[in-house]
Amino acid sequence: MSETMSQEQLEAVMGLIINAGNAKSDAMEAIQAAKTGDFALAQEKLTAADQALVEAHHSQTGLLTEEASGNPMTITLLAVHSQDHLMTSLTFNDMAKEVVELYQRLSNE
Repeated sequence: MSETMSQEQLEAVMGLIINAGNAKSDAMEAIQAAKTGDFALAQEKLTAADQALVEAHHSQTGLLTEEASGNPMTITLLAVHSQDHLMTSLTFNDMAKEVVELYQRLSNE
């Protein structure tokens, strides 16, 4: 087994990190927009976060497909970090949707 990731694996891991990070940033911007009452922008940012998570999942699916095809990846701290980043972003995105909804509900009262 190789001690390093292939170039394709590294690109997939970096895709996970970048897209998960973008999703988390967009979700945070959605909360900030909702806080100021700009619910159209908040929804736009939540949509962007969802799209970034789809892209992250594509990277993850590529890695899983490679593994299932008999091409296992060397587990590195970077690979573990990418999975952690994705899971954190998924959770944050779900919570951001709830926070935006709460701000919107409060603004209608």
